[in-house]
Amino acid sequence: MLGNTHIAGGITASLAFAQISTNNPFILVGAGIIGALLPDICHGGSKIGRAFPISSKVVNKLFGHRSFTHSLLFLFCIAMLMNTFVPYKTFTIGLLLGMISHLILDMGTRQGIKLFFPIKIRVRLPLTIKTGGKVEQVIFAALCVLSLYFSYEMIMDIVKIT
Repeated sequence: MLGNTHIAGGITASLAFAQISTNNPFILVGAGIIGALLPDICHGGSKIGRAFPISSKVVNKLFGHRSFTHSLLFLFCIAMLMNTFVPYKTFTIGLLLGMISHLILDMGTRQGIKLFFPIKIRVRLPLTIKTGGKVEQVIFAALCVLSLYFSYEMIMDIVKIT
């Protein structure tokens, strides 16, 4: 998936979670966007890879693309690091939601991901799409519509409270 689709996925996941939580939705969404981009640190051409080119090259040399950074092990490591060093749980939740949305979206591509790294099995959904193709554009649009819906619901809840 392309970066914009991952961002839309992270926003949607964070806003969906905000519907059932008392966490600050702005922190959730901001962290969700970061989390939605983080797994692609292993790809120099990605949005985050271009922002941090040295880190991207190192991670890619060590693990390759869509392996460690697209795994449950990486998700667990980030969760432990965040739990240890970041006292604000809302940020951690948002970051992890964004990362999970990234993994799910990339499982929908033909390449799939190494979800159980270091085991080399690639995991993909039963139906896959071409990255950057027409179907991805439809998925992007659907995620945007869902984000608008969840935003509207959140705003209406805030208006009811005040």
